[in-house]
Amino acid sequence: MIDPDQLAELLTAVGCPAAKSREMAEQLDKRAHQLAEAKGKTHEEALAHLIKLMAGGWAAQAKASDDR
Repeated sequence: MIDPDQLAELLTAVGCPAAKSREMAEQLDKRAHQLAEAKGKTHEEALAHLIKLMAGGWAAQAKASDDR
């Protein structure tokens, strides 16, 4: 199990604004528990899936900013 501070650091590393990383980590953890229960997956699998989605979103956002 990953603690919220570690998750916040990971989110920052994949593009999350540092000022929002702790809040987003808590929300992401909560959503991962919900997703795991709904889909019959482990919390870790659900969390990895959500982090991958978020990292892709931040990468696309950064690219869009660079293209301007």
